[in-house]
Amino acid sequence: MNRFVSPLQFAPRAQPSRLLLGSNLLRPSLVLGARYVSVTARVTPPKELIGLSSLKDNPGSKSQAKRLGRGPGSGKGKTSGRGHKGQKSRAGNGKPTPGFEGGQTPIMQRFPKRGFTNIHGKDYTEVNLDQLGRWIETGRIDITKKITMRELKVAGLVKGVKDGVKLLGNGSSGFKYKIDIEVSRASEKAMKQIERMGGNITCVYYNSIGLQSILSPSRFFIQPKLALPTKKRDIAWYSDPKHRGFLATEKETNTSA
Repeated sequence: MNRFVSPLQFAPRAQPSRLLLGSNLLRPSLVLGARYVSVTARVTPPKELIGLSSLKDNPGSKSQAKRLGRGPGSGKGKTSGRGHKGQKSRAGNGKPTPGFEGGQTPIMQRFPKRGFTNIHGKDYTEVNLDQLGRWIETGRIDITKKITMRELKVAGLVKGVKDGVKLLGNGSSGFKYKIDIEVSRASEKAMKQIERMGGNITCVYYNSIGLQSILSPSRFFIQPKLALPTKKRDIAWYSDPKHRGFLATEKETNTSA
């Protein structure tokens, strides 16, 4: 049985003009024979001027919090709705940490682990000489200018550089181009082949901000000054001429001057 009965149900169908069409209270929402009508709300002006001092919430929009521990007559006395004992009845416990299993040894601690992650390791993006040669052959990299990691990224040879670019020597026998390139690291085979063709290779240290300034210079209003390595092993590596480090090149330049 329909609980809502429209006044249109009892109105004569032959005389729709006599319905409450002209009323401000009711108007039919559909054509003749509709079972529902919509109520037009009347907007009443405020009784006082609206200002910062008179702003307040609508009546009934906020309710007072239930007071706990105020006697058995309140319905939330004694244990304040927490029940007796248990984890959720304790104060300050909140949510347990992820992996907590009620006090027993979690599964992450029950199983043995294999291997380790070197916290001092670097994640270099690797580029081989045969890949670099194909990019040069197709004209995507200009060898008349110095090739940096920026040029390698713009050409699409490297993507998602994390700690730098390392040049490897795969396909070195087919690499016949004289280039001047700067990367983070390079293998001995790659360095020998580039220098055999009369080119020059330099390994440069970049921290996270320096790497971003090279790969995405538009992100910086003023280009930051490149930082020098601070760890002893990095200083020793980039100062060794065998690795073609930029610190070794600077030393040679200063000594000759």
